[in-house]
Amino acid sequence: MGRALAVTAALAVLTVGCASTPTESQIKPGGRSFTVAAAGDVLIHPELVEQGARDAKKTGKGVAGLDFGPLMAGVKPVISKADLAICHMETPVGSPKGPWQGYPEFLVPPQILTTVKDVGYDTCSTASNHTNDHGLKAIRSTLDAMDKAGLGHTGSARTPEEAQKINIRDVKGVKVAHLAFSWESFLNPTPAKERWSFNRISTDEIKKAEKRARAQGAEVVILSLHWGLEHYNEPSVPQLQLAERITKETGINLIIGHHAHVVQPIQKINGKWVAFSLGNQVARHGSPTGLTEEGAIGWFEFRETESGWDVSARYRPTLVDIPPDLEPGEKLPEGAVVDNRLVDVQHVLDHPEGLTADRLSRYRLAAERTRGFLFNRGAPGGDGLAELSLDY
Repeated sequence: MGRALAVTAALAVLTVGCASTPTESQIKPGGRSFTVAAAGDVLIHPELVEQGARDAKKTGKGVAGLDFGPLMAGVKPVISKADLAICHMETPVGSPKGPWQGYPEFLVPPQILTTVKDVGYDTCSTASNHTNDHGLKAIRSTLDAMDKAGLGHTGSARTPEEAQKINIRDVKGVKVAHLAFSWESFLNPTPAKERWSFNRISTDEIKKAEKRARAQGAEVVILSLHWGLEHYNEPSVPQLQLAERITKETGINLIIGHHAHVVQPIQKINGKWVAFSLGNQVARHGSPTGLTEEGAIGWFEFRETESGWDVSARYRPTLVDIPPDLEPGEKLPEGAVVDNRLVDVQHVLDHPEGLTADRLSRYRLAAERTRGFLFNRGAPGGDGLAELSLDY
């Protein structure tokens, strides 16, 4: 398995040099352009709440004894540089002082939303299999908290009227719509009388939403999808079929995928980029697999052409550092991870000073394995997927 991944990664790196870009004649003179950053699931497990409490004691910041700033600070230099940054908020939020819950019926501290905004995110998808974990009351409290934090949102709604609204943002003079749909939770399905509160995946409904967005002036439409199978690094057949239909039958410009909790390929289908799964942005599963801590920030540059929009795709690998489990009285090994932290992997590899050989090896594995999974459907060839270079 390790040898196969290494070969995949090596071939991917070689093919990046062959990537094609639109000729200057295709780019509209004086045309507009903007960048979009998108990442995987924001999934606050109880261990991360405990980390937020420890950090609040150290920093003296946060609200009600929780500070998630140090946890996510590692990606702020990347996310904050995008003209539009899109997150996926996996779970509903409760009150600042709790009570909170973990898997399987999540209810997490709303303080995470302030951190998400501070990192640089502008808007979030809220349609997931956990959207209805605590019913309409929690959907409403989540969207209220997002409004308070200054975050846009799409995928769930507080009222039938809000469910018909389209999240359209002005991004450097371009009207960009963000839509979000998900499969339904079998554990907590949405009551029939409240089906308007949650966007279920349906090609017809996605088409209707795009039509409303275009009617309201949207020039670009981005779709977040919560789909696929958990812990599989390859998209499922239903994912592939849905991606084919949407990219062929709609004018949607970009698809961003979530739910698998691991990285899946980024592929251009019918001329449009599909990120099947960007893994977890931040999470701490009860049984970490290594793969569940690895993620990617997708970076997409939109450039106006004479016939529409050209979109180039880049990525930046991420990793959630997790401290080792210790027996009572056992001390941390020298140089070991001390706190749960979201890491910009490439930045750490570019600045490895003070890191042990084991830590560096872990970051290299994350970078190479993420590259292999992202490239696994041929995107680094003529389609031009490559790693985002960013110095800071």
